[in-house]
Amino acid sequence: MFERFTKDARRMVKAAEESARAAGSPSFGCAHLLWALTEPGSTVRDVLAAHGITPEVVAVELGRTPAGGLDASALAALGIDLDAVRASVEETFGPGALDDAAGGGSGRPRAGGRPRFTDGAKKALELSLREAIRLHADGIDPAVLLLGVVRADDARVNAVLTAAGTDAATLRGDVEQRLRRSA
Repeated sequence: MFERFTKDARRMVKAAEESARAAGSPSFGCAHLLWALTEPGSTVRDVLAAHGITPEVVAVELGRTPAGGLDASALAALGIDLDAVRASVEETFGPGALDDAAGGGSGRPRAGGRPRFTDGAKKALELSLREAIRLHADGIDPAVLLLGVVRADDARVNAVLTAAGTDAATLRGDVEQRLRRSA
């Protein structure tokens, strides 16, 4: 399927993967893809910014539930420093000791340290292909990738849209209008 992705869209998927890896996450999802689409060099950055969707807004959502599913801000409100707890546990039991318990699986990236696609990210990529076919596009560029991400109806992406004061239908309409103008 990736042969249908343009060089720019592949770069966005790679940036999403790198974002998850840098955060120590065993997987990356739709919100990581959305974050990558807001970064400098993205051809849809301006349309996202016009809707209030910036890297900072997406990063807030990504930071709400870090790898392992523990909410650092909620624990901090109780006086618990998640980083200190994690460091102490890893010092005693080894690196990644909390990942198994909190992640409901191995909690670790695949061999080679590469995060896996979540089911939501896989769905978004599949929907991007469907969007390209529907729009008679030559390939999947960042705008079509964005349509797939929004169409996937991911809870974290929806939270970003709500925080930004927009909704999926409005954003989709603007992206599709932009695609028609550039065709």
